Amino acid sequence: MSAEDYEYRGLIAQAWDLLRGDTSDWEDRPFYRDIIRASGQPALDIGCGTGRLLLDYLADAIAIDGVDVSPEMLEICRQKAQKLGLHPTLYQQHVEALDLPRSYRTIIVPSSSFQLITDPQDAAEAMKRFLHHLEPRGTLVMPFMIPWDGSETMSIVAVDWEMVAEQVRPEDGLLIRRWSRATYDLAQQLEHTEDRYEVIRESQIIETEHHSRSPASRWYTPLQAIKLYEDVGFTTIRIFKEFTQELASPSNPISKDTVFSVLGQRP
Repeated sequence: MSAEDYEYRGLIAQAWDLLRGDTSDWEDRPFYRDIIRASGQPALDIGCGTGRLLLDYLADAIAIDGVDVSPEMLEICRQKAQKLGLHPTLYQQHVEALDLPRSYRTIIVPSSSFQLITDPQDAAEAMKRFLHHLEPRGTLVMPFMIPWDGSETMSIVAVDWEMVAEQVRPEDGLLIRRWSRATYDLAQQLEHTEDRYEVIRESQIIETEHHSRSPASRWYTPLQAIKLYEDVGFTTIRIFKEFTQELASPSNPISKDTVFSVLGQRP
């Protein structure tokens, strides 16, 4: 993967915060904060993006660094931090080649962003890099999302174009709209996506961007996710329902849009 091969660019990055809206009540925010407080600092936010969690935690005096592959997302994070009077330490790196100058007590990989690593060898290498960057008995926590439950009779499922978000951009009053469509390969557990972003003035599209990623993400069953941890040497592996402290059984039936979080420790 080249240094320029990153998805979050152009209108994706520019409209990221605008189209997500208010995230202050998202359940993962207190979930990761509690894990960091239990496992210890410093912490590392993998795929920190524009700083949704990173800046909030820094404002709470949590020692946390961030890493992301997109320079455009990181620049937005820096601009937001400057307005808040914060000074984050940020790194632009691919996680399968993660090489940072210090180790961490806690590593978080929010928003199921680990699933953006679609190559199994790259995923295994990323897990090794996470383990390497943890202090002894440090914690890695990652959420996983399953978009399909495997009950479909077809091996390929396609979802046609649908509008997923639109918001007025405050600085110029223009409407930003995002359309998406996806194809799911149920046998390979791969998602292929297309996104179209439109900038609209008085009902006229004045700018558009098309982004295609194939494959875009890989999903894992709970047992497969646990194996990711086991294969590189993590211990004390636990699985939780969504962003709660309720333990989940990895063998429970899987339904569409299932979210689970996996924690493991470096020995």
